[in-house]
Amino acid sequence: MINTFWQISAILVSVLALGVAFWLYTWIKAQPSSNETVQHVGDLIRKGANTFLRREYVLLARFAGVIAILILIFLPSPIWSGNWTKNLTMAFAYICGTALSALAGKIGIQVATIANVKSAEAAKKDIKLSFMAGFRGGAVMGMAVVGFCLLGVTVLLSFTKDSSAILGFSFGASSLALFAKAGGGIFTKTADISADLVGKVELGIPEDDPRNPAVIADNVGDNVGDVAGMGADLFDSNVASMAAALIVGMALAKDNANIVLAYAGIGLLASIIGVFCARMGSSKDPTTALNKNTYITTGVYLLLTALATFMFGFEWRIWGATMVGLLVGLIIGIATDYFTNDKKKPVQLTAEASKSGPALTILSGFAYGFFSVLPALIGIAISSLAAYKICEPLGGNYPLFGISMAAVGMLSIVAMIISNDAYGPIVDNARGLVEMGNLGEEALNITDELDSAGNTVKAMTKGFAIGAAGLTVIALLGTFMNEVNVAAAIAGKEIISGFDIMNPVVFFGLMIGIPIPAVFSAMLILGVDRNAQRMVKEIRRQFKEIPGLREGKAGVVPDYSKCIDIATTGALRELIPAGLMAIITTILVGFIGGVQAIGGFLTGNIVSGLLLALFMSNAGGLWDNGKKFVEAGHCGGKGSDAHKAAVVGDTVGDPFKDTAGPSINTQITVVSLVSSLLAVAFLSYSLF
Repeated sequence: MINTFWQISAILVSVLALGVAFWLYTWIKAQPSSNETVQHVGDLIRKGANTFLRREYVLLARFAGVIAILILIFLPSPIWSGNWTKNLTMAFAYICGTALSALAGKIGIQVATIANVKSAEAAKKDIKLSFMAGFRGGAVMGMAVVGFCLLGVTVLLSFTKDSSAILGFSFGASSLALFAKAGGGIFTKTADISADLVGKVELGIPEDDPRNPAVIADNVGDNVGDVAGMGADLFDSNVASMAAALIVGMALAKDNANIVLAYAGIGLLASIIGVFCARMGSSKDPTTALNKNTYITTGVYLLLTALATFMFGFEWRIWGATMVGLLVGLIIGIATDYFTNDKKKPVQLTAEASKSGPALTILSGFAYGFFSVLPALIGIAISSLAAYKICEPLGGNYPLFGISMAAVGMLSIVAMIISNDAYGPIVDNARGLVEMGNLGEEALNITDELDSAGNTVKAMTKGFAIGAAGLTVIALLGTFMNEVNVAAAIAGKEIISGFDIMNPVVFFGLMIGIPIPAVFSAMLILGVDRNAQRMVKEIRRQFKEIPGLREGKAGVVPDYSKCIDIATTGALRELIPAGLMAIITTILVGFIGGVQAIGGFLTGNIVSGLLLALFMSNAGGLWDNGKKFVEAGHCGGKGSDAHKAAVVGDTVGDPFKDTAGPSINTQITVVSLVSSLLAVAFLSYSLF
């Protein structure tokens, strides 16, 4: 039976996390800010971000409403079959998943657009205070996302006692994350690319120069893409890992839910401890400080879960599988750091190649990006194999439960990971505010250093999230098999033990699944391309038609709102088609080839999706930090030919790392959940 103690404990830890988020919010608001220009620009960024988020959420609410109605009618079985309460529960769970994910994103935006102003103002005094404002702003997002996630899953499980209802909750979170990440990514990279191409490359003006009409849209994009979008992405990954573990575990024994809730709750508690330990040491190195936070949280989690396993008699093999996921997550982060940190050779050699032009910048980034895929995929392979083998002596489906717990372990400290990730766009905004508010060269140097650390850590968190998604979707493939076999047993059909690629139906699904992440990525990147073309024309028009703008005459300001509107309208137009393509293709493959074809489809989708997601995320981060390495005075410095080439590399990498790459792991999660939800339908109705 599910132990009430662990349900109550999980709820209490969730409430504690939300309380910590509120305390951090009040601390950030209490920090001083007096510069009128910084305050005005900060208000413009806040208004733009909230406007986009409101319009995006209205669109997604309509989409979610349609999906909720379809779930109510058809899932888990047609409502006219008699068991309408399960359909109602599934639809309600779906709505809860979308609502809580959206709420976490909204909270993140509200805090981030305050923290950026406070971090900018603090940079006039001290790097440590500026760092704390940025990190604690990100920590509000981390606490809110994981707090709502654990609270939602625990309350839903407590009331329904049905792990399959968590599938609906997870699908709600995943579908919102898919479109929120895509929409936010298209918005932010439209503005970023356009501002860089016209401002830096064509006119040679600084990155956050207030003369550039796209500069506010760029700062708005940091929030809607990297705060709200990434928060929704990791909310989705965390819920999906818990859903897979609960479904597989509870099919073996109901009390396995206690282990999932215990380890997830301890992970959030460890992250809370880690947030309060966050300090910049005497070295004043923000990257070291952020990494130290992660290591402290990891150590606390390892010790507390071992103590809980000993005290409450949990199976040590399950603990071992969980720890494998946790440690491999750290290894993936370290490998990502090597390929994206400007203190390491790959970034420096790519910057050096920029001296010979943008072609070599892009070739170097591609090569190192592909190299970076190997350690992460080896890590995922080792963790899944090790977790399987550790739990194999337990028999039954426990090896698969071990893999799902490895995913839970990898995402156990996700609140800290989100805190580090959201820190990045906050200090990026702070750097722009320092420049636009003329807060001085020292403040600009401080925020440049904080921003560089943010780029490195953002790349690490994206690699971490993608790696966790890899383990999660392997577990979700097991969840799909579990749902199929339950239905097959009832219908008296053959039980599935695996998918043989020599079976032509499985191979058919495999070959359809492989290109889906590539097509999905292409649709998002083309969305950025089309939108950026429109914005580049608008920026050029303003510089041409507004007298005195290019010269920076006093009182002459660009029309920032026009660029924000272009980014918003284009992003909302482009965000739906790519996601729908992936979902519709999954449904078609299922009804054509049945469950065997879906097994192949999911396998192909997972493998190619992980490779592309890791490559694009890491290559993009490498190009970004290569540009910043040049701007720091290396390889010719700002304004040199190497700088212009590095900017071109960065503009190629922008939609890679912030639009397509991190959206793929959400895409593979969504199609895995759609497959599990429709498993009975695919088993009952298919051409082959």
